[in-house]
Amino acid sequence: MPRPFRCRKIEQMPVYRSFSPDDIKDADSILMTVDEFETIRLLDYEGLTQENCANKMNIARTTVTAIYESARKKIAEVLVSGKRLLITGGYCEFDPVEINQSIVEKGIKTMRIAITYENGDVFQHFGHCEKFKLYDVEDGKIVNEQIVDTNGSGHGALAGFLQTLKVDALICGGIGMSAQTALSDAAIKFYASVNGEADKAAKALIEGNLEYDPNACCDHHGGEHNCKH
Repeated sequence: MPRPFRCRKIEQMPVYRSFSPDDIKDADSILMTVDEFETIRLLDYEGLTQENCANKMNIARTTVTAIYESARKKIAEVLVSGKRLLITGGYCEFDPVEINQSIVEKGIKTMRIAITYENGDVFQHFGHCEKFKLYDVEDGKIVNEQIVDTNGSGHGALAGFLQTLKVDALICGGIGMSAQTALSDAAIKFYASVNGEADKAAKALIEGNLEYDPNACCDHHGGEHNCKH
């Protein structure tokens, strides 16, 4: 009987998810998982020992060694062969983001929609969003609404923030590829390029007639690089 697979704990999601050589237009891609990125971040960037890294990721030190070696081999192939690096996927669980405000408990059969929010409208820059409006939906009806402050969370942290809020779907304006990937890793479905009143957008999503662009990708967010779709 094989040993059960243990999810790797991730302290923070990668902010930048895609790296490409400037002098190769259509480079082949190498996929690095989020847990592989985390070992690089903890060991090479933070300077931790493999034992401390293992404790943070809640896995064995030998597992850290194997993940780290895999990550470094991929980086070497990217640098030597001129390939594109994409960071996504992996068997991970993310550390919850601390929420310093009272949030209504989500019901078992509740769908929770979050909308980037400013003055009643859908805010157009996901990475700079300061507030979300939450809509709890049961049996096709909104049963609760709440506005929450992001507490300065930005870019890579916002996906973890929404995951902690137990959000199922996000409605927003512009959003970069790195944020899209982070939301996908957090199992949050997103609807981008939505304009107008937040309340109307939430109702339209529930009724199945929300107008959005499935191929939308922001090309001007500060800090959300490589927004080509």
